[in-house]
Amino acid sequence: MRQPKHFQWRTEGKVGVITLNRPEKKNPLTFESYAELRDLFFDLKNEKQIKSVVITGSGGNFCSGGDVHEIIGPLTKMAMPQLLEFTRMTGDLVKAMRHCPQPVIAAVEGVCAGAGAIVAMASDLRYAAPSAKTAFLFVRVGLAGCDMGACTILPRIIGQGRASELLYTGRSMSAEEGLAWGFFNGVTDRAADLSLEKAKELAAGPTLAHAMTKKMLHQEWNAGVDEAIEMEAQAQAILMQSKDFHRAYQAFAAKQKPVFEGD
Repeated sequence: MRQPKHFQWRTEGKVGVITLNRPEKKNPLTFESYAELRDLFFDLKNEKQIKSVVITGSGGNFCSGGDVHEIIGPLTKMAMPQLLEFTRMTGDLVKAMRHCPQPVIAAVEGVCAGAGAIVAMASDLRYAAPSAKTAFLFVRVGLAGCDMGACTILPRIIGQGRASELLYTGRSMSAEEGLAWGFFNGVTDRAADLSLEKAKELAAGPTLAHAMTKKMLHQEWNAGVDEAIEMEAQAQAILMQSKDFHRAYQAFAAKQKPVFEGD
């Protein structure tokens, strides 16, 4: 993996850990960090040693969104072609997160706003500290809530009505609300540690199967029930040819815990 310049990247065994690291400004994104995040998630498609990913922020906050002076200001001076290039680039970050085969876990503390809320939303699992305040605040700067896939992904996580309220008002969703609404998978003072533990647990699992689950969760959004059942039948038949599937059977037959190797 290429070492990024605008955030931290480290590995812990089979887990990759992204840390947004501008704590003095609550970890905002810039043109450069957007592009590096997009490129990292695209590169993960071909990274065989990394089985799961955690994304978090430093200094007690997750991410405050696009930097006001380094992004918002320059955008006000751009023409349409440059604006569209930027909005497509930010959308490509979400596409890369959804299409990389590794499960992505967001560990959310404190401020999680704007593009930061989108990054959390685009992750597969989300664990929050009690301090987490998540806001899709685009409306506060005169923009629509339809940013980086929010109008399609967020309603599927928390429901149309709740998503509509957050996107129209730009208000913060508390950690407790996020848990009750299904946005967060858990709320704990140990959000970062729990996220890493879950990532290691997933990394020890059947890699091909996890990748297929993620792919099907994404692709079946646009499928009818009959079509989805056929897609899943084909997916499972493919996985039944994997060595991990055979290892699991042999382990269970021997009353042992299976050790998955990802092939």
